[in-house]
Amino acid sequence: MQNSNKILQALGIPYTALLSVIFGLLLVSFPIGIFLVFESDIGGDINYDYPLTHLELFHGTELYQMPTDVTIGDVFVVLWTFYAILFTISIIGPKHGFFKSLSSVISFGKFEYQSNYMVGITKWLSILILISLLINFIQEGFGIVTVPPLGDNDLIQFFYITLAPLIEEFGFRLILIGIPLFALYSSNASPKYFLRCLWRPANLEIYDSKKAIILIVFVGILFGFAHIAFGDSWSEGKFAQAAAGGIILGWVYLRYGFVASLLIHWATNYFVFSYAYFIAQINLISIEDAFSHSLMSSLEILLLLSGVFSVSVLVISKIFSRRESNLKI
Repeated sequence: MQNSNKILQALGIPYTALLSVIFGLLLVSFPIGIFLVFESDIGGDINYDYPLTHLELFHGTELYQMPTDVTIGDVFVVLWTFYAILFTISIIGPKHGFFKSLSSVISFGKFEYQSNYMVGITKWLSILILISLLINFIQEGFGIVTVPPLGDNDLIQFFYITLAPLIEEFGFRLILIGIPLFALYSSNASPKYFLRCLWRPANLEIYDSKKAIILIVFVGILFGFAHIAFGDSWSEGKFAQAAAGGIILGWVYLRYGFVASLLIHWATNYFVFSYAYFIAQINLISIEDAFSHSLMSSLEILLLLSGVFSVSVLVISKIFSRRESNLKI
């Protein structure tokens, strides 16, 4: 037990440093997003005063092109505030603060991910990025290229990127996973308990995890399919990445709750693209060229390293916990 703690403690020092840097970058992305929407000219001939109902999102409905005082800037502020509130909650809870949880890793080699949302978020975000890049690398070896949907306007595209995590997490996690999990594992039908379990499925007594895992995998596959099947979608190469991401987000939702899954999804969208658009803006280059910029490459390397450490810690912790269980027997 003592040797295992020393190994995990040794890994914990660089690992917590990586998680802290990622946390800092996530925090900085908030003012970057405000700058992009309200101070930059990424929208070209339109700005944050663009009417909400003029978006293609409403095309084919009675709302499309209707006069309105609600702008994409107004909605962006609401979304930004909502994410900022959840981000603050993730720093201080649900049991311990972010830095207190990290200090227990350095001092005692204890990785208590469920004690703080942000620790789980930074950990699983880096694992998701690592798996996505591995899938992309393998697919490119077979000539499968992942092409994103082309947006006519960068400001509108950034708005959609910011909105998507909330809509998709509500649909794919709360509705398609949260409600079925409650139906499968709860005998308490009170509205208060239902909302608690929807917010954090770990409140349920999940005695047979196989059903939950099958549900998460099924919804993850649906999530992957949705990225290539509707509207101006990604190319077919996105299916495997999105399905893997959907499974990870489903697992995070089960273990940590809606705050963690939503903020990881937010990070893969808003966080990544806020830096890309910012680099494109200050260097006067296209968003496509921005993703090849050295600063984005550095961010990718940082997340990859954190992903490797996260997987290593998970595997080592699992091995040691099994050894301890065998010794007790």
